[in-house]
Amino acid sequence: MKTILKWAGSKSGLMPELVKHLPAGNRLVEPFAGSCAVMMNTDYPAYLVADVNLDLINLYRQVKEHTRPFIVVALSLFNQNQTEENYYQVRKDFNFNAALPLLERAAQFLYLNRHGHRGLCRYNKRGEFNNPYGYYKQPYFPLAEIEAFALKAQCATFECQGYSETLGMVRAGDVVYCDPPYHGTFTAYHTDGFSDDDQHSLACILLGISERNPIIVSNSDTLFTRSIYREFGLNKVTAARSISLTAGEKKQAAEIIAVRRPQSSPIWMGFDVATGTDYSCEAEVKP
Repeated sequence: MKTILKWAGSKSGLMPELVKHLPAGNRLVEPFAGSCAVMMNTDYPAYLVADVNLDLINLYRQVKEHTRPFIVVALSLFNQNQTEENYYQVRKDFNFNAALPLLERAAQFLYLNRHGHRGLCRYNKRGEFNNPYGYYKQPYFPLAEIEAFALKAQCATFECQGYSETLGMVRAGDVVYCDPPYHGTFTAYHTDGFSDDDQHSLACILLGISERNPIIVSNSDTLFTRSIYREFGLNKVTAARSISLTAGEKKQAAEIIAVRRPQSSPIWMGFDVATGTDYSCEAEVKP
């Protein structure tokens, strides 16, 4: 299933391989939201999706909670702002209008994503969105993807927070999938970036959690990542790439899917016996 956003490193194309490593569980926990391709292409009873990018999380919350108003506002932006001049005016408003309502900000974020260069999500050190205009003839408005996401999101909780806070919320029966900024690639999509120290810290936290919960991680296939995930089972895959390539380069890159599961991993679908919480969800989108 396609996603609302164009996204560097989206897992849409890798899902046939990735789902082989995702076991059943009460809830899927994702500390790095990205395009939400994994949420949209799996069928867990519940989801905890987090990211440090507030604009990203705000978009997902607005689509979940205010689906129809969001569609109206976003579609109006797409229909009325088709030029390069319009793009930079929307970007200026997005960056400097402190009074911008959250719904409109989410619509502008989608507009900038679909009209900007290769759909990059990029900020400068001041936290200003700075991706240039993309020169597309007819940017796609993802109506079907928005409606599908709004339905699926009724079973999801979206949090704006770092990976350590999110992993601290993992409980019995959860499955953890991590798709951090890839080692050795563009990792500064948000103001603080993602350093080698962050990569190592994440791996250490995940190793501890793996004593009680299944862990699946995607990353670049490098000596560094193979070292920090040496206690995991490593599966090499090849994924498509379209960002930062020059003419003639092959749009393929080597990745690893690192997997580690507890020795004993009983699953109680839809019910956490530790807390007595029912995570089953049959909610529908309200018009």
